[in-house]
Amino acid sequence: MTENRITALDLPPADPLPEATSRYFDICREKLGMVPNVLAAYAFDTSKLDAFTAMYNDLMLAPSGLSKLEREMIAVVVSSINRCWYCQVAHGAAVRQISGDPALGEAMVMNWRAAKLDARQWAMLTFAEKITRASAEIVEADRQALREQGFTDRDIWDIAAVAGFFNMSNRVASAVGMEPNPEYHTQARWGPPAGGNHTVAG
Repeated sequence: MTENRITALDLPPADPLPEATSRYFDICREKLGMVPNVLAAYAFDTSKLDAFTAMYNDLMLAPSGLSKLEREMIAVVVSSINRCWYCQVAHGAAVRQISGDPALGEAMVMNWRAAKLDARQWAMLTFAEKITRASAEIVEADRQALREQGFTDRDIWDIAAVAGFFNMSNRVASAVGMEPNPEYHTQARWGPPAGGNHTVAG
């Protein structure tokens, strides 16, 4: 793969980019210091980019009984099981940034059971893992285990939706050879975040 290639496919961005897309990319540069490659990869078809970002922003940033950190933890655990290079790197960085705990981000990528988790997080990630490995085997007892840890039925929907989204995006990213931005590798590895959360699609 040539240097600075975003994916293994030859799909250049729309030229010119729509004004709204250009503004969105400018926001990414302002907030993150870069345009995440997943967004740049979709820019060959801005209708697909818009659909992707609308779903991502709804699942990961909209009000929910799940915190932003919990949603990022789900993203990393799913991506780790699927061995998605892009999403492990990008969302592992987000876990480090939001939590201020580099070790937590590493554990989510490598073996989430090695992390120091509370009972709520353990139940949530067990459910996300089962969705990823064997969704057809989920039964009412699995949902009830979440309720016993304080999750509402709406929260259970959100866990399922986040896990389902990343199972889809992992497969696309791996299939097209999507490369993570180099900046992700060094983010938030030496203490708490300098400011802000991971607030646009990564």
